[in-house]
Amino acid sequence: MTKPINFSEYQDSDFDALLWMGLKLWKGFDEAELKRLLEEAPSWGAQKIYIARHKEKQVGFAIFTIRKEYVEGAKQSPTGYLEGIFVETDYRKSGIARKFIELGEEWARENGCIQMGSDTWLTDTQSRRFHKSVGFWEEEEVVHFLKDI
Repeated sequence: MTKPINFSEYQDSDFDALLWMGLKLWKGFDEAELKRLLEEAPSWGAQKIYIARHKEKQVGFAIFTIRKEYVEGAKQSPTGYLEGIFVETDYRKSGIARKFIELGEEWARENGCIQMGSDTWLTDTQSRRFHKSVGFWEEEEVVHFLKDI
């Protein structure tokens, strides 16, 4: 059975669903902190959030920004950037994530970008496979260090 999916830009009425799905994507993230970050999203500058719906239920989201600072390996600035993408388990492997990428790429091109960047954890093999399946390549692997002084 095919599930008809509708895509739209984020509306304020999507906030609770976006927060809930965001907590599933960014496991271990503090709910209050994520809520604060998502509430601040309009102040991020150039950004676009897309929502996927099956009937009236939100089943996925993608957040894109335009980064003016350096993006690893990018040919020029600004660069479109996939900040986060999530599709509920029952709706995966149905083209929703690919459609999100197409929407984000179109929006980034309209904003003068010729490339799209993204990132994920080195150990997140599922995310790395997904990125490659929609045309991203791995630019470099980075390990961050920190020490108290």
